[in-house]
Amino acid sequence: MRSSLARTVARRRRGPCSRAEKYAPPKPGVAGSSPVAPAGFVCRRLCLLAAFLFLALPAVARATCPPPRHPPPVTQITRPRWLPGVLITEYYPAPERWFSDRLVRAPGLPGRHHAGWLYSARGLAMQGEGIGSDGRMYHFVGPYSLTWRNAKGADTLPCPRVPGAWTNGRPAWIEPGARFAPGASLTLSYWHHIAVDPRLIPHGSSVFVPAYCDTPAHGWFTAADTGGAILGLHIDVFRAPPTKPWSSDVRRQQKIYVVPPGRPRPARVHCS
Repeated sequence: MRSSLARTVARRRRGPCSRAEKYAPPKPGVAGSSPVAPAGFVCRRLCLLAAFLFLALPAVARATCPPPRHPPPVTQITRPRWLPGVLITEYYPAPERWFSDRLVRAPGLPGRHHAGWLYSARGLAMQGEGIGSDGRMYHFVGPYSLTWRNAKGADTLPCPRVPGAWTNGRPAWIEPGARFAPGASLTLSYWHHIAVDPRLIPHGSSVFVPAYCDTPAHGWFTAADTGGAILGLHIDVFRAPPTKPWSSDVRRQQKIYVVPPGRPRPARVHCS
């Protein structure tokens, strides 16, 4: 998610805001609080910070992480070929329209925005970027040293060697100090780009996914993103936010066709 923890290359200015509007995480159980993200719904951008955070963790916190999961051994694809047994997931920028809690001012952004969209584990601070109520894209710009807190307000940190795991339960809200900026953190197009494990699928590869033949590119995607949880036979499709909040499709044991960078897409590989 990216997923990021994603997904992706991490992207995260402090500006004036009144005392009454400064962000403070809501108390557990208080109406208007945004829901805690599910365990797998983790920002890929935080993965890039995992090594740094691990060095800052005390021994007690480290002990709460599960045993490290080693990435599956893979060999990078160097010639066009079909790849079976692939897990396909989806990701998208978080829309502010899905949040209904209080409006606050945020450093780096014009106007006021929903606190949950900015600071919760389903908002900009975790997902990296999102779509504001004005329809424009915004993204998180740091600082990356901020600590996440669980639903009880206690610190929880991502386990550096186990993507998706946290030292003290699922994250709910980030501590005060987050900054944001207009625009997207990475130029991606819905239904045209995917996140991949670059150890297996090189960046810039063309990837044909038969399960997505009804998309604008008729099943063809470009490998342009990464993610801490995207390992081995797993691709993540960048899509438009769904009609139903937080929903997405998961497809298992799929077959895809990978064309490494610099090679043409074969005419024989297409939607039937």
